[in-house]
Amino acid sequence: MNIIEDIKQQYKTGGIVQRLIFWNIGIFVLSIIFFFSFKTKSFNYPIWLGLFSDKNQLIFRPWTLISYMFLHAGFLHLFFNLMVLHFSGRLFINYFTGRQLLGLYILGGIFSGLIFLISFYILGEYSVLVGASGAIMSILIAVATYAPYMLLRMPLIGTVKLWQVAAVIVLLDLIQVPISNTGGHLAHLGGALFGFLYVKLLKNGTDLSKGISKLQDAFEDLISPKKKTPFKTVHKNTSKTTTFTNQTTNIDQKKIDDILDRISKSGYDSLSKEEKDFLFKTGK
Repeated sequence: MNIIEDIKQQYKTGGIVQRLIFWNIGIFVLSIIFFFSFKTKSFNYPIWLGLFSDKNQLIFRPWTLISYMFLHAGFLHLFFNLMVLHFSGRLFINYFTGRQLLGLYILGGIFSGLIFLISFYILGEYSVLVGASGAIMSILIAVATYAPYMLLRMPLIGTVKLWQVAAVIVLLDLIQVPISNTGGHLAHLGGALFGFLYVKLLKNGTDLSKGISKLQDAFEDLISPKKKTPFKTVHKNTSKTTTFTNQTTNIDQKKIDDILDRISKSGYDSLSKEEKDFLFKTGK
């Protein structure tokens, strides 16, 4: 099996976490081809893909609330995000479904983007946001909220609880907000808040990811419509003959056995008229 076939097989059988990783890697490769500047050694994302803090641009390009979470500013940015996605996604799948993970990823990313836009509008600053960090943070905090006392073995640290890992990550973001990458850290915190709220609402019976699941169903039906079931010819019985169900047949057979048992013990004359008539009709 060559490399291409191996990748295809992993994509088909790897589940939603694996597919999200593939999507992010694939889009990163395309962004290098089209948007990477070798002179400045940086990405120049167009306004129709990155999430720019200018509200006027968002009004005419609302899809950037989704497209931004599949773009990354560099290899290390992508690498660390995918490491956390793999870690948190595998934990999430232990308690929830793949559809819920995809829904949370999308909705958590959108909520993170909105937090970024609102914050920068208040601050009066102009910037652009790219990266899946907020969406991934929502997954990590969601599973930490649902199973806070899950034990994890961390290299060089030892055994820790999941809530402790989540708390450290959130604390680091809070500390770094006024120092550097303000928009990115605010988006992380927005994702964390959404992941927490998602699980709390889910425990009360409200699954916010249902809307995304319905859109996914519609998309899957569109690209691979279900095969129509061939028509079956149904013959209607027009005769007046009564058809007995299996249950009725079993009841009648038991009654016959009881009657025959009584005949063997007490003779035919011990039967009532109703029993004699039943036995006569059955024997026809």
